[in-house]
Amino acid sequence: MAITKSNERTKYELADAMKRCMKTAPVEKITVKEIVEACGVTRQTFYRNFQDKYDLINWYFDKILLESFEHMGEGKSVYESLVNKFTYIQEEKLFFKAAFKNDDQNCLRDHDFQLITAFYTDQIESRTGKKISPHLQFQLEMYCQGSIFMTVQWVLGCRKCTPEELASSLTGAMPAELSNVFREVGLI
Repeated sequence: MAITKSNERTKYELADAMKRCMKTAPVEKITVKEIVEACGVTRQTFYRNFQDKYDLINWYFDKILLESFEHMGEGKSVYESLVNKFTYIQEEKLFFKAAFKNDDQNCLRDHDFQLITAFYTDQIESRTGKKISPHLQFQLEMYCQGSIFMTVQWVLGCRKCTPEELASSLTGAMPAELSNVFREVGLI
């Protein structure tokens, strides 16, 4: 099924409705009924676009993350991409604070880990022309878990810094072997 502009617009409208709902209730308390009422669409329209409210949150996050990282191959570094990601998260702080607080099934933390690990793995493999080693995959997964943990701490207000400071700290904390590979393939 091809995604139409109308379909995409509906998804963004549902995301905006979800953000409005998040102003008054935690994610786990928000129902699909409340989201569709806030958006002015039917439950059928919601379920035609998303499996559940977490799928909606993850879709919206994907849009932000992919937009932040899409120019990496055109000379943008991991640092620059992270600054873009964190700046957008900061602009949408209420949404991400509510979304990252939640640890339910299909939660944003797990989704972020899967998405960013797959993205970096693909970048490394496509630039080197070979499959990433199990040892390097371990380092990448450990780095991504730590990066997400620190991002969540920042979003929840436990870590006070600018998007630039957080991006610098995260790129500087990369394990040496992983950092060398990122440098060799032009990601940092």
